[in-house]
Amino acid sequence: MTTNERTTLKQRLLAECRRVQQQKADTARQAMLDVQESANESKGAIEDKFESFREACQIQRDLYARQLDEALSSLQVLQRLPKTHTAHDEPSLGTIVVTDAQRFYIAVSLGEIAVEGEKYFAISAFSPMYQAMAKSRVGQTYTFRGKPYRIEAIY
Repeated sequence: MTTNERTTLKQRLLAECRRVQQQKADTARQAMLDVQESANESKGAIEDKFESFREACQIQRDLYARQLDEALSSLQVLQRLPKTHTAHDEPSLGTIVVTDAQRFYIAVSLGEIAVEGEKYFAISAFSPMYQAMAKSRVGQTYTFRGKPYRIEAIY
């Protein structure tokens, strides 16, 4: 794979991660607003009966607010990732790691994403999988949950 092809692939992976993460943020924001609206609509009703309903809505709203905060934090991480290709000896933030079993994109934890007909697993630098591969180089094998992975390429 040429340097230009690697750069294009990284840009597409980054764009897909941003799209998925933005969708998560938008979903959490809308859910938070919906719950808040539902709680506000209960005002004016019999206060005692609906006080516990409003409290339950507040708990849900706080849950969605945390999800929104996490999604926005992940978007900030994605904004800082390099958009061009640089050579890497070891896995690091923004790299693609190709093993004999799977392909990984080190960015934020999003799970499986597909780009150019290939499946990649977007993982965070804090994930156990990344921690297992962190000091490995091309040609070396690391073990995760008892399964060996041989690194074939890092770019």
